[in-house]
Amino acid sequence: MYKKTSRVLAIAAASLALTMGAAHAQTPPAGGPGGPGMHRMHGGDFMMGFKKLHDKLNLNADQEKQWQAALDTMKQGREQARKNHEQMKQQFESMKNQPILDMNALHSARQQVEQQNAQLREQSAQAWLAFYNGLNDQQKTTVSAALKEHFAKMEQRHEKMRQRWEQHRGAASAAPAQ
Repeated sequence: MYKKTSRVLAIAAASLALTMGAAHAQTPPAGGPGGPGMHRMHGGDFMMGFKKLHDKLNLNADQEKQWQAALDTMKQGREQARKNHEQMKQQFESMKNQPILDMNALHSARQQVEQQNAQLREQSAQAWLAFYNGLNDQQKTTVSAALKEHFAKMEQRHEKMRQRWEQHRGAASAAPAQ
């Protein structure tokens, strides 16, 4: 029971950090909106909705400082994660011309980057949780409602993707039978 509860809390904390941080960031990450490997936010509708949420919260000066600190932490973490990715890419580029790849070195470098990126995500999550914990109950209710709506939309998108995948697999398996 404790493991499941802590997992749910960890997911909620990460979602809060990602939702509040990434959605409110003013500059899109490298690679366009959403960055590499992330879904686009459908024409910025989500970001506009999140800006409205920020405005609805009516933050006091201390809360706004916490918001900005969390936003800065998230942006710095995102930038460092990009640098980590670029470093890995450069390492592979330098090694790819060797006749035999040093898989141990590549694995070790990947593990190190994953650990660094996990620390960056945790720092961002902690900053957003500090912000969230500084909100009053009304503000937390507003954030909770927005997160629930976001989770529902995510679930709808996942369901559509799953259905498309099922259709694609069905069409692919039917094609050779002809």
